[in-house]
Amino acid sequence: MKRKYILETKDVTKTYDSNGLVINAVDEVTLHVKAGEFVGLVGPSGSGKTTMLAMLATLLRETGGSLLIDGQDLGAMSDKERTKFRRERIGFTFQSNNLVPYLTALENVEVMLKLNKKNGRKSREKAIAMLTRLGLEDRLDSLPGQLSGGQQQRVAIARSLIHDPSVVLADEPTASLDTERANQVVQIFADLIHEGQRAGIMVTHDLRMCKYVDKVVQMVDGKIARVITDQDEINLLAGTSEFDKLPKQSPVEEELLPVNTLFKPNLSPALAGN
Repeated sequence: MKRKYILETKDVTKTYDSNGLVINAVDEVTLHVKAGEFVGLVGPSGSGKTTMLAMLATLLRETGGSLLIDGQDLGAMSDKERTKFRRERIGFTFQSNNLVPYLTALENVEVMLKLNKKNGRKSREKAIAMLTRLGLEDRLDSLPGQLSGGQQQRVAIARSLIHDPSVVLADEPTASLDTERANQVVQIFADLIHEGQRAGIMVTHDLRMCKYVDKVVQMVDGKIARVITDQDEINLLAGTSEFDKLPKQSPVEEELLPVNTLFKPNLSPALAGN
């Protein structure tokens, strides 16, 4: 029987002990994301967004609660099993894109297939088709340093989707882009999530990008403060780029464990070969 939700969390909690002080970075969060659903995860700094995304990506283990993707309980997996699951079932796009600087755009996308032991002509054709879909057919042989910020982020999106993951996560994917390129990137991201019937979650501080999502989840103090599914209300929220419509919280340092340092590719030059 087909599952209603691809991603499910129930009472997920992440706590840290800081010199005897217990900090609830994420506090009993329950979340459901269906196939083809794109969710915007918003909230002020310190609200728990990055920590939540790290747990969804299997980069952090939850302290309590349950987290299921495709019906599989991530908490029951060993570290080795979680790494394999992440490589096969989860796609991740970062604020800084984390492209390998000595690989071309095409090779940066192919590397995800190689990590999943998928090589050969068909894999290359699939990577070319994905980059062409993103309007990069004339930049296949370009190194990241030869690409604009928007082009680099599109390569990163291609890399996050090339292995057909069930769940796609994005951490501030537009933070370094101007408004026009930011809109282009998130529109493409939304289209590919809907077309591929994937579960997508994007953390963003730019509420204008919420006009592309199907649901907005607001976090405050590690908890879900509200969930918005009405498109008119989402569009109203997207009319501002600041959090003036959202409740504030006392500042708590959220970046206890930066996600981009955990998932940054550490690849040898040998992977640059065809």
